[in-house]
Amino acid sequence: MNATPPEPRTARRTSWVPTSVLLLGTVYCLIPVLWVVMAATKSRDELFSTFTFLPGTGLWDNLADLTAYRGGVFWRWMANSVLYAGLGALLSAAVSAASGYALAKFPFRGRSLIFAVLLTGVLMPPITLAVPQYLLLAKVGLAGTYWSVLLPGVLSPYGIYLARVYAAAALPDEVLEAARVDGVRELRLFTSIALPMMRPGLVTIFLFQFVAIWNNFLLPYIMLGEDKLFPVTVGLYSLLQQGAGVPALYTLVITGALLSIIPLIALFLSLQRYWRVDLLSGAVKS
Repeated sequence: MNATPPEPRTARRTSWVPTSVLLLGTVYCLIPVLWVVMAATKSRDELFSTFTFLPGTGLWDNLADLTAYRGGVFWRWMANSVLYAGLGALLSAAVSAASGYALAKFPFRGRSLIFAVLLTGVLMPPITLAVPQYLLLAKVGLAGTYWSVLLPGVLSPYGIYLARVYAAAALPDEVLEAARVDGVRELRLFTSIALPMMRPGLVTIFLFQFVAIWNNFLLPYIMLGEDKLFPVTVGLYSLLQQGAGVPALYTLVITGALLSIIPLIALFLSLQRYWRVDLLSGAVKS
């Protein structure tokens, strides 16, 4: 039998380079999360007097104080964030699916121009649109309402771009033409055939948009003036501003920050199975 030649030492040494870079990047990203977790367990006295990455004994007291603060307004902020991010991401995924499907599968005049404009929207930072959006919504009397945060999150150029790319790759023209020959109407073709085949891509769009809306600060900060409408990002910022004069509020801000990332982690863990299914199906097709 011919023995397999040993792997060159230089190749083995080189293979550790990308692994080390990834590990360093992982540690860099996880250190702030670890700090928040540890700091949320500390009481007001322990926060500034103990080692940074040692746990404290005040987690349950912090949770109780945060819940009791102003009659539980923090949970109102969390509920607002769930509304803005959940409904906004769901509507955005639906709009992106319809738009991306049309751009990918329907030849019409001006399609290339529309796609070029769409790519321009992808490259434009959302921060540049916040003030014009406020002025437009103020004209129709929607500024300072739930709609002022929901509506701008529905239209996502990046989501439409992803849906268009995914529809072009995942929907064979032969399947669509066969359905049309069988007499399936376009609306039913989209809802019964296209949407199920695009589901993994739409889950990705939903997740990206959910995270973007959940973490958005500037738009709701500009749009909203009543704190009962605040999402958790703006609510914690207002609490932090008050904490500049009342240091005891720092523990509430840190505990609230810890609670605010739990829905995102839960969402990632619950939706990752769709990506696994997509990767496996892609491997089978190839």
